[in-house]
Amino acid sequence: ATSRGFCWYTDEKAGSDIQVAPVGADLTKAEIIEGVRYPSMSKYVHKAVADNLKPDTKYQYRVGDNEAGVWSKTGYSTTSSKTDDEANFIVFADVQASSEENFQQAAKVLKSAVNVMPNYEFAVGLGDFVNDCTNEEWDSYFRNFEFMNMNTTLVPVAGNHEGNLQWFKFNNMFNIGAVEDSATITGCYYSFDWDDAHFAVLNSNDMYPMSASQINWLKNDMNESEAQWKIVLMHRALYSAGKNINKPDTVIMRNLLLPVIDELGIDVVFAGHDHMYMRTEPVKGEKVQETKTITEVWNGESTTFALNPDGTTHILPSTAGTKRYSVNEDAIPPILENSALARDTKDGGVFATVSLDSEHFVYKAYMVDDETGETSLIDSYGIKKTEKRPANDSFVELPTDRNEETAKQHINTFVAEILKMVISYFKL
Repeated sequence: ATSRGFCWYTDEKAGSDIQVAPVGADLTKAEIIEGVRYPSMSKYVHKAVADNLKPDTKYQYRVGDNEAGVWSKTGYSTTSSKTDDEANFIVFADVQASSEENFQQAAKVLKSAVNVMPNYEFAVGLGDFVNDCTNEEWDSYFRNFEFMNMNTTLVPVAGNHEGNLQWFKFNNMFNIGAVEDSATITGCYYSFDWDDAHFAVLNSNDMYPMSASQINWLKNDMNESEAQWKIVLMHRALYSAGKNINKPDTVIMRNLLLPVIDELGIDVVFAGHDHMYMRTEPVKGEKVQETKTITEVWNGESTTFALNPDGTTHILPSTAGTKRYSVNEDAIPPILENSALARDTKDGGVFATVSLDSEHFVYKAYMVDDETGETSLIDSYGIKKTEKRPANDSFVELPTDRNEETAKQHINTFVAEILKMVISYFKL
């Protein structure tokens, strides 16, 4: 069975009702699901969940107030096949607009994405959907991105612009199955399966550099999954040649998380935040791993694949918005040394597409020219696995509740990393 969370907001108090039915059925006769409503940012947030949906099915839905007879337009969402069939999705980062014009420009980028991959099943937003997190900005975002949000499943990642000092706003804007007992004040972390891939969505705003509770949860979550592909989605990047990579909080987060990523055998990490484009070679222990390649025809196209790489590929797909950074030539080692491609995208917004099945992972990045609207391929990468990922039967579950033990673990780690930085500074 599959669930879908729905979230919407209104200016006036209203019912929180939703109807969901497979495409082709009479939506107006579907069961009325009652959600919840609460005030937020001078508006009313509504949330509802549809449970027990069938796999590999396209659903239609509408939200509204059944008693008043007021309903929204019809939206659509497709569920995962729960098999090793091919999955297709779109990835974008950092719309981070503050004006209607800039939201419109970012929306053009994502409309190009839909044209390039019309069969996409969900979209990943890697954080910073808005700039100042005002009602006006969220209105602009939802208005300009309605064409996508009403026709797919959105996988949102908490960015700093809707997490830092914007308490609970990310959680109010999206209906996410956040991990039980986790703090949602700065965002949410959660996971989901789609076909033969398991995704963990991290909250990089959670107690800098990242709480021990969340890291323990990530280890439990990934070790318990038997999916062929293991993918991490986060906002602040572990590998970036942008302006923020040398900041102390990012350095500490890298030191803390990279060994965990290596330990878990994560295939790909997607991140945002730094508004430039970067893709690493497969890396482990901060070293490029020697990897064989193979070229074959997949989906009618000749594609070169990294064959069974022993390492993680980190991808930062620049920004769909208009705020862009240059390559930071002083990025801490070995950022640039481990890069397959690092470049700015000052002439346009960027989106990426991913197609995968039980053996193949194909990634492509595109830039949409600001002036001409022309969409051009700027990067591509493939991974092929010839063996099924083995289960980790020796794993012992770690504590994830936010108690004195995990808080002490976090503080000790944070202090130790700060001391390392101070010692390193004086050695220079």
